[in-house]
Amino acid sequence: MAQDKFDLQKVHGSFELCLVGIETDDDVFLDPYLEAFKELYKFFSLMGTVFGFVSSDVKEKVEILEKLRKHADHGERFETVRKMMDYERDGNLLAKKDYVSGSRTLLRLHRGLDFIYLFLKRLGELESATANTCAVCQTAYNETLAQFHPWLIRKGAVMAMYAMPNRDQLLERVCLDASVAIKLLPEMLAVARQVYDRTQNLYTLYDLHGLP
Repeated sequence: MAQDKFDLQKVHGSFELCLVGIETDDDVFLDPYLEAFKELYKFFSLMGTVFGFVSSDVKEKVEILEKLRKHADHGERFETVRKMMDYERDGNLLAKKDYVSGSRTLLRLHRGLDFIYLFLKRLGELESATANTCAVCQTAYNETLAQFHPWLIRKGAVMAMYAMPNRDQLLERVCLDASVAIKLLPEMLAVARQVYDRTQNLYTLYDLHGLP
């Protein structure tokens, strides 16, 4: 059904809202970030077992962050990525054993965004509509998420990618409108990169890249 398809325009709009009206130019609103990932989850799910290694993890992490955001006592502390990191660092929550860290949870989504950005960027750069997408997906995965996955998951992910269709078949399978998606892709990638870079800089600033 059409409503179950992946809407690239919705991802683009959500990532734009991550940056609009923010108090500083180095922060990211969390609510629209999670909305973008809800849509990206559709992309992963529609690809079936190919992206099974990441789709279930995305759903779980989004739900954890939404729960933190909606908490009556401290939900406002999770309005932006910077506020969340300040709250968890200043409250010594990052090392608390019975606490589910928002910063740690977001880090998993952040790494996933690196992968999906690189994959979609190279997908858009394919010159032929019938070009095989397997190689670009494997390369994007190996350069990003693979470094955080154990060998068994890496092996299974790379093997599953051999079954991927060509570019246009892939887009027809997952997108509401493949032709619109191809045209919008560069704009979406540009704003997604801004969101990724800001988030990356915050993890560097707060020295949180190594969260277990």
